[in-house]
This record gives sequence, C-alpha cells and structure tokens, in this order.
Amino acid sequence: MNAPSRRSSGESATEPVAKSPGFAAEFKDAITLRAFGLVLGGLLVQLAFVVSYVGAFHSPTPHRIPVAVAAPQQVSAKIVAQLNSLDGAPVEATAAPSPAAARQWVLTRKTDAAFLFDATGTKDTLLVASAGGPSVSQTATQIAQKIEAAQKRQITVTDIRSPNSGDGRGMTSFYLVLGWVIGGYLTATIMGMAAGSRPASRHRTLIRLAVLVLYAAVSGIAGAAIVGPVFDALGGHFWALSGIGTLVVLASAATALALQTLLGLLGTGVVILLFVVLGNPSSGGVYPAPLLPSFWSTIGQALPPGAGTTLVRNTVYFSGHAITQALWVLGAYAVGGAVLAWAASWWRERVHVDATTAEPELPLEPSPTA
Repeated sequence: MNAPSRRSSGESATEPVAKSPGFAAEFKDAITLRAFGLVLGGLLVQLAFVVSYVGAFHSPTPHRIPVAVAAPQQVSAKIVAQLNSLDGAPVEATAAPSPAAARQWVLTRKTDAAFLFDATGTKDTLLVASAGGPSVSQTATQIAQKIEAAQKRQITVTDIRSPNSGDGRGMTSFYLVLGWVIGGYLTATIMGMAAGSRPASRHRTLIRLAVLVLYAAVSGIAGAAIVGPVFDALGGHFWALSGIGTLVVLASAATALALQTLLGLLGTGVVILLFVVLGNPSSGGVYPAPLLPSFWSTIGQALPPGAGTTLVRNTVYFSGHAITQALWVLGAYAVGGAVLAWAASWWRERVHVDATTAEPELPLEPSPTA
C-alpha cells in the first residue's frame, strides 16, 4: 500500500525562495559611514600623491648648489662673491685652499662641484661627480658655461666620479631603497592583517619584531645580490649593501608596525603618506635636494627613502663619506619604531584590562524550581 502523500494536489513541490531585500536595502547596507570614510581617505591619499610628486618635480630649480672655488688668493674672494650674488642664489660658493682640496671636497660630498680658475689663461675647469646626482652635475655645468661665456672664457667639465656602467643615470640606489622601504612596511601590514591576528599584545609584538628582523636581513642580502652579482649595477659592496638594506627594511617595518598598532587602519595611511607620498619625491633619487623646492629639500633626509638613498650612494661611490646623518635617521626609525610598537601594545593591553574590570557583573538567575 502506497504511503499517503504529504502534499495536496494543488501544492507545488518547489521550496519557497527567500525574498530579495531590494536595491534600497542593499544600498543602505553597503554605503556605511565606515565605507565612505575609507573611500574618502583613499581619494585624499591619491590627491596628496599627485600634489607631492608634481610639486616636487614640475619645475626643478637650482638653489644653493655647494661649489668649491680654487683660485689665487687675489681673485678668490671676488669669484666667490660673484657666484653667491647670482640672481636666485643657484649656487653657494666657498673658497678652497687649493685645487687638490677642492677636488677632495667633491669626493667627500662637502660640495657638489668645484670650480678651478686658471690665472694664466682663459680656460677654467669644473669638476663634478655625476654619481651623486646627474641632474645636479648637469645644472652646475650649465650655470658655469653661461657665466664663462659672459666673461669671454672657456670651461672644461670633468666628471671625476661617474655612475657605474650598469647604473645608467645613477638611479639604481634610489630604486633599491624604494624596494626595501616598500617591502618593509608592506610586510608589517600583511602580518597585521593575517588571518587569525588580533590586537597586538606585548608578546605578539615581540614575535612580530623578531620576524621582521629576520625578514630585513634576508631582504638586505637579496637586494644586494640583485644590484651586485645579478645586474652588476652596484658591484663590489655586497656585505655593506646587505647591512644597509637590513637597516632600511627594519626602519620601515618597525615604524609601520608601531603606527598600525597605535592607530589601526589609520596607521597604514600615515605610513603611506610618510614613506611614499612625501618620502619618495623628496629622497633625492630623481632630483637631489639643491633642485627641489624648499619643503621637499628640507624633509628629504629626515625620512627613510632619502636617508637610505644617500647612504647607498655615498657608500658605493664616495667611500662612505657623509653618511653619519643617514645612519642616525635610519637607526632612529628602527629603534624608535620597535619601542613605540611595544609601548603601544602595552597601552592597548592596559585599556583592554581596564575595560574588562569595569564591566558590571550580571546577577545570577535563580535556579528553576522543581
């Protein structure tokens, strides 16, 4: 005997379909205040990026390019005064005691160029070091040629330290540091967004810092290998560049970890603002400081991209001269970032504990009667 059917003949065998909430409800659910704030933040970062790069690069103008002047004592002061009185102050001239000293000033980065005056003839010499920034050397050459033509004199330009053949226009240092900086803050961000992560405790922060130190060392060695043995762009300084890379990556990563622990998602935006929007155009990689507007030339060497670029260039091309400030800046970001990250995680722990202890206890429900 067949089992009785549970549906009447008029009922459909199809299950009822859930009703769509409708476009208006979906729109209200999608467009939240948080979503609007994130989109607005992205727009502001985008506009800041455009303003910063265009502002820094749209019209490079020489301003107080350091120049050494080697000339006989009776004319040295006059030449220095003439150079320093040029309209717009394109150069900052300083008398050097001898041509050899002027040359040494260029190689130790005390000056970007050296003007050697020929007291016995009409042919002078300009010494430049394009490895420190080809655009500055070219600008100094143009200024010198214009002045010499007005004085009915000739000038010979000698590049006493040019970039390596594999370094093109001397941009490898900038691109190498750019990769290290991006890798540092991106890895710190990924660690903070990893599945299962929670607001960093002090123990979690110490673990992340230990991982970042290891990552920084690997990144430094890998970057040095790429610009050295692989492409032969900055060869001959493998271990020095490995150490520099470790410091640059750690400075970027530790600072990112600190800001993200302290400010959350907003911290990531601050990192991008500092390192990308402001740090890259002011670093001196494309145009060195004497060709940048005052704002960018002032902040450049106080940020990791600028300090790192200077450190790499001067280590590879100028025997490690004029790198003390860059080392202090990067060290401050690395150590300061680590300390701030730990302090921020400790503060978050205290806030969490205080919030937990402040919650009132709920009264116990009476046990049910039999």
